[in-house]
Amino acid sequence: MMITTKGRNALKIMIDLARHEGEGYISLADIAVRQKESLKYFETSAASLSQAGLVVSARGKSGGYKLARRAEDYTVAEILLSGEGSLAPVHCLESGAVPCENAGTCQTLPLFKELDEVIMKFLSSKTLKDLLK
Repeated sequence: MMITTKGRNALKIMIDLARHEGEGYISLADIAVRQKESLKYFETSAASLSQAGLVVSARGKSGGYKLARRAEDYTVAEILLSGEGSLAPVHCLESGAVPCENAGTCQTLPLFKELDEVIMKFLSSKTLKDLLK
C-alpha cells in the first residue's frame, strides 16, 4: 500500500480546515498557500472530499470549504479513503475486485488480509483531532 499525493493532500486539506474551524468557509487557495502545495492538486482532493460528504463547499467571494462535522468525528481512514479509494495492500483485497482464481490456494493471502485489517484498525483509531496535537 502506498498513500498517493491525493490521499496526502486530502489529509492536509482536512487538517488545515480543522485548524481554522470556526472561521467560516476557507478558500482552497489559502489552504494551498499555507500548505505550500499546488492549488491544482488540491482541487482534485477537495472534490473527492466534497463528494464523500466530508466537507461542505460554497461558491462565491466568501466561498470555500469547511468541515461537515467536528474534527473528532472524522477518522484518518475515511479521509484517506476519499482520496485513495482503497488502502488494501494488494489488488485482490480491494473492494469490488474480481476474485482471484488462486485465492483458495494462495499462501500469501492470509498475510495480506491480516495486514489489511491492521492498517484499517490503526487508521480508524486515529481522528482528525488527533492530528492537530
